[in-house]
Amino acid sequence: MRMFLSKIDTTRLKFVIQGIGVGLLTGVVISLFRLAIERVLAFMQSVYAQPTFGHLALIAAASIVLALFVAYLLKSEPNISGSGIPQVEGQLQGIFEFHWWSILWKKFVAGILSIGPGLFLGREGPSIQLGAAVGQGVAEGLHRQGSDRRILIASGSAAGLAAAFNAPIAGTLFVLEEVYHNFSPLVWITSLASALGADFISLNVFGEVPVLHLVYSRSMPVSLYWHLLLLGVLLGALGYAYQRSLLVMPRLYAKTHIPRFLQGLVPFLLVIPIGVATPSILGGGNGMIVGFGQLVPSLGALLAIFGIRFVFSMISYGSGLPGGIFLPILSLGAVIGAIYAVFMVQIGWLPRVYVMNLIIFSMAGYFAGIGKAPFTAILLITEMVGNLTHLMPMAVLVLVAYVVVDLLGGAPIYESLLRRLTVPQQIEAIHRMDRLELPVFAGSPLAGIQVRDFSWPKQTLLIGINRGENQVIPHGDTVIRAGDTLILLTDAAKRAQVRDQIQHLAAKIAHGG
Repeated sequence: MRMFLSKIDTTRLKFVIQGIGVGLLTGVVISLFRLAIERVLAFMQSVYAQPTFGHLALIAAASIVLALFVAYLLKSEPNISGSGIPQVEGQLQGIFEFHWWSILWKKFVAGILSIGPGLFLGREGPSIQLGAAVGQGVAEGLHRQGSDRRILIASGSAAGLAAAFNAPIAGTLFVLEEVYHNFSPLVWITSLASALGADFISLNVFGEVPVLHLVYSRSMPVSLYWHLLLLGVLLGALGYAYQRSLLVMPRLYAKTHIPRFLQGLVPFLLVIPIGVATPSILGGGNGMIVGFGQLVPSLGALLAIFGIRFVFSMISYGSGLPGGIFLPILSLGAVIGAIYAVFMVQIGWLPRVYVMNLIIFSMAGYFAGIGKAPFTAILLITEMVGNLTHLMPMAVLVLVAYVVVDLLGGAPIYESLLRRLTVPQQIEAIHRMDRLELPVFAGSPLAGIQVRDFSWPKQTLLIGINRGENQVIPHGDTVIRAGDTLILLTDAAKRAQVRDQIQHLAAKIAHGG
């Protein structure tokens, strides 16, 4: 018997148990996070519903105080800014290292104070970073290092998204597809166990009704699939516009000459008139999306909502406040789908019964285009809506939106945000910058691989790819082609060394190394 037991490999079982532990702890943290945000937002909406001069003056004063306190937290821990997903991705790649307790409590408090008052920020990004912090804390408590530690951090991330949206499968896939880029069995089974543990806690706190519970009465017939092509192009174009706008916001904020940690004052004050005018659209947008199930607004109202949500989403996230773009992206996708559907109904090209179908599909399409994570988008909306009958038309729309953004040169938004964080550090590490041009000949092992799949030498930055007469700005999804010329920035004293390293790594790829 002992001999039999000694032959059993319990490695996966141990990681599953550890993953469940991380998930349960993360579920408690994120459930408290969600509850606090919902209570604060409901209170603010009730105050805005009956505005008086005294109430507005009190809100303005409180907003300034909250913004200053969040600024203090940001100055003491800059790594809690934004959604936190790029930071977690960088941590799993070994680029960053964080103090988990500092991240945990400061992100928790700052996230509630930033999202709760109604700013157009989502809870999912902070939830992922909070889950990662829990996973790191458990890893340190168990004295785990190296890959074991990274697996627990990744599992905490999956648990965070699972608890934020009651979506354990999508939470697991998002971490594998977008954050960790690792599909090894040990990673995914630990992440799945953690996501299920977190979802168990979340379901007991918030109930089993899906977060975005929307229903439609009839499946979309194949004869109307041409709408998915048109809508997919629209979502792709607007998704690319979202990417470009979001990435330019820090430069626009820099022109205000307000210190970075104090820029949150701007959205804290600008949200007040929005709250007075339309308190129902405050927050990340899940309440507004669910409201579409009762009544879809008129075309004019939808266009106004899109304009307000698009612009203020940029202002909110661009300030660096702790909050995500996940839910705001889904809400914008729902509004775009509603605009398209209502317009088509008005001109007689779409039966009204399919309006809700397009609203649901558009959430997945818009997120897939911006996040470049199509599988996560399909599963996330399926779990959040609670309906498994719309996979085919949703997949068509997701694919079209994804391809459009790709053709326009859009990169995965979280990867772009991570690049914005790391490029200044990489440039700073290069003492005497010099350009290195490497041609990719036909038959080269580099031809046909994605930029993210190659282990570029340290203190080297791929800044461009000359492709014929055009220059391509590379990102992780960019596929290197035969005939390209790679433009790298590196230390002048290490040009030959870097060239040799790249040739050596390419040779290893050619031999299956």
